[in-house]
Amino acid sequence: MGETRHTMRDPYTYVVIVSALALLAYYFTLLKAGLARVRFKVPAPSHEGPEEYVRHVRAHHNTLEHLVLFLPGLWLFAYVVSPIWAAAIGIIWPPMRVLYALGYYRAAEKRLIPLYISMPPIYIFVLGALIGGLVRLGKGG
Repeated sequence: MGETRHTMRDPYTYVVIVSALALLAYYFTLLKAGLARVRFKVPAPSHEGPEEYVRHVRAHHNTLEHLVLFLPGLWLFAYVVSPIWAAAIGIIWPPMRVLYALGYYRAAEKRLIPLYISMPPIYIFVLGALIGGLVRLGKGG
């Protein structure tokens, strides 16, 4: 009889993919802010320019501010709770951050819905990781 090999995917692969998508979403805002600097002729290191330029910069900076919480939270949650759940919850963040930026580029108030949708994964990850870590500690792990 021939041997059948079953291969299982490492569930952390999904967390890697979500992480890469998050970094690409961030890079999108970085690129757009840089292009806006050229378009509006704002010399480095200044961030003073027309409102449209400032919205590009704010979208970029705010995405970085959230990325600093999102990525570590994603990995901590994946480790102490579940990599599958981390990826499933985290997949919301990258497209919402791109939609956030696209809305912000048009008008500040057009950023709000994607912003509000992109925030819960961060709270879930940070609080879930804390609770999951405490539960593991309580079980001696």
